[in-house]
Amino acid sequence: MMKEKDKQNAVNEVTGSPVRFAVGQIVHHQRFDYRGVVVDVDPQFNGTEAWYDSVAKSRPPKDQPWYRVLVDGVEQETYVAERHLEEDLRTEPVSHSAVSRFFSHYENGRYVLPTH
Repeated sequence: MMKEKDKQNAVNEVTGSPVRFAVGQIVHHQRFDYRGVVVDVDPQFNGTEAWYDSVAKSRPPKDQPWYRVLVDGVEQETYVAERHLEEDLRTEPVSHSAVSRFFSHYENGRYVLPTH
């Protein structure tokens, strides 16, 4: 897991390119049509082979960024490959009970990490 200060400027360790989405950003899953908020970023796949084989049916690349996302309107968290996500342009906050565990508040269309 990345340090809090590094999450907003994450870089893919394999390609050296920046990740598309930051912690606190609201995203939309293009394939399954849900929105949610990014709570963690892995510059490359960080799950188990068993999980990838059973869940990642579309076989997204492991050497690209993956995101932990709290899903809006349901008590679910997903682990999603970057290629399945796009920026969500709606301005409403996400409805999920775990949001307050990760963020201090919602401002200007994104969630803000607490300052320690």
